[in-house]
Amino acid sequence: MINAERREFYERLGKQKTAPLWEALARLIPSEPRPAAVPALWRYREIRELLMEAGRLITAKEAERRVLMLENPGLPGKSLIAESLYAGLQLVMPGEVTSQHRHTSNAMRFIIEGTGAYTTVEGRRVTMHPGDFILTPSWTRHDHGNPSEEPVVWLDGLDVPIVNLFDTSFMDHHEDEEAGEGDARVFSYPYAESREALDRMARQGAPHACHGFKLAYADSAANAYPMLTIEAFLQLLPAGFRGVPFRATGASVYCVAEGQGRSRIGAETFPWARGDVFVAPSWHPVSHETDGEAVLFSFSDRPAQKALGIWREEAPVGA
Repeated sequence: MINAERREFYERLGKQKTAPLWEALARLIPSEPRPAAVPALWRYREIRELLMEAGRLITAKEAERRVLMLENPGLPGKSLIAESLYAGLQLVMPGEVTSQHRHTSNAMRFIIEGTGAYTTVEGRRVTMHPGDFILTPSWTRHDHGNPSEEPVVWLDGLDVPIVNLFDTSFMDHHEDEEAGEGDARVFSYPYAESREALDRMARQGAPHACHGFKLAYADSAANAYPMLTIEAFLQLLPAGFRGVPFRATGASVYCVAEGQGRSRIGAETFPWARGDVFVAPSWHPVSHETDGEAVLFSFSDRPAQKALGIWREEAPVGA
């Protein structure tokens, strides 16, 4: 309870555009992370119905990008899946071509459904297949098209909130340019190759107690993260896996590439199946379980946190 004298003092501070740190210190610098984002799951079969309805109601030209944003229940109205990450499910219908643009934000996409669509990045065309991981790094020109006869859906992940934190968001548009299928490996990681790499890991040893068999996508030529702010992973959870809980300061967004299972995030357990998306906010304990074999794709803000020297993770001793 603030007494009258102190209240009057605070009012005078406000008139001078100042405020008392002692009233805000616990909120500004808590004893451990206290994210406003909460654990949440989006079932693909339910969101897909809404996406297809959007495909009937709004054209690609009207929308520019026909995307349903995955908005965290703890961050209503902020268009974010976590404080540092944006995610959405994007639909491109047969015969559609999106406009070409570029933006400051780094973007990635993980293909969930459909074969034969493409992304063009800096004039190089990448054909999409389910499970492929495709990048459009900051300020690279890109567009999408779908010459196939089936709809294509992918998970978008961007560092929009990180860019906006620094008020450095720009976007502009370009005329479409002719593109070929050239070598776009710096922008594309085919699922077949990544899946084989997981199988090789599984043949060579026992799974990690927390993560099963997990690989990080990397730019081998630069010996670095594919993007400066976002890192992405693919992990194989063998049949009967019972993961040990771990936690980290980075928010992680997961998408189910194969199989079924369940993940406990904080105090909640989320059953999941192929195409489902779920989020683990900062410093929430996470553990995965499967009955049959499953594969999870995920991305997090770990590179940004490591660059700033604020990354921390925690797992049981020996895990």
